[in-house]
Amino acid sequence: MSHSLYTDETPDAIKNSKKLTLITQSTPNGKKVQIMLEELKDVYGIEWDTYKINIGTNVQKSDWFLRLNPNGRIPVLVDNTSASGDVPFPVMETSAELLYLEKKFDKNDVFGFKDELERSQALQWLFFWHGSGAPYQGQTNHFRHAAKEKIPYAIERFHNETLRVYGVIEIHLSGKYTGSPREYLAGNGKGKYSVADIGTYPWIAMYARTGFSEEEMAEFPHLLKWLERIKARPAVQRGSGEFYDGVSSGEKSGK
Repeated sequence: MSHSLYTDETPDAIKNSKKLTLITQSTPNGKKVQIMLEELKDVYGIEWDTYKINIGTNVQKSDWFLRLNPNGRIPVLVDNTSASGDVPFPVMETSAELLYLEKKFDKNDVFGFKDELERSQALQWLFFWHGSGAPYQGQTNHFRHAAKEKIPYAIERFHNETLRVYGVIEIHLSGKYTGSPREYLAGNGKGKYSVADIGTYPWIAMYARTGFSEEEMAEFPHLLKWLERIKARPAVQRGSGEFYDGVSSGEKSGK
C-alpha cells in the first residue's frame, strides 16, 4: 500500500471499497450527508458504500479513523474514485462534504446554483448554520442532556441563542424585510431546495428532542412550514431512516 491512510486496523469494508464511502452515524450531522447522497441518487443514480459506527464507543478516536479525519468526528467521506490514483481522498466537515458532493455529482446544479449571486446566498446560509446554529444547538443538547453537572446559566444561554438563530431564519423565510416570503433558504424568488437547506434541516428537525417547546416554536411559523416541506421529500425520509441506524457488520456496537 503506497499511502498511510489505511492500516491493518482500518475496517475491510472501508479500505477495500472501490466506491465513495460514507462513514457515519445517524446524528444530525450524519443525516446532512446521508440526505445529500440520497438526493443525488434520486437524480443521478449515484452509488456509494456506507459504514456505520457508534460514536458512543469512541471508535472515532481510533488511529485508523484519525488518519481519515484528525478531528475525530463523523461523518467522513472517503473518495476511492478520486483523481489521486490509488490514494483515497478523505473529506471532513459536513458543509465541505456537501459542497464536495455537489461539485462531483451535481452537474445540472439541481442542488446548487449556476448564478454566482444565488450560489453566494446558498453559501451564506450553509455557513450561517454551520458556524452559528449547529454549535449553539449542540451545546444546548450537551448542557441539558449530557453534562454531569446541570449549569442553569449554560442551559439558558445556549437555549436562547439557538432560539435567536431560529428567529434569524424565520425573518429570512418570512420576507419581513423584502416583502416576499420564501420557501427555501437560497435562490431568487421563493428560493430553491439546495445544499443550504440540506445542511440546516437535520438539526432544526430535532428541536423537540433538544428541549424546545411547541409554544416556543410557534413564534416561527415560516420555519415550521419549511421543516414540513423538506420532511416530505422521499430522499430526506430515507436519509433519516432506519437504514442508517445501528452499526455495520464487524463494527462493535458498544451495547
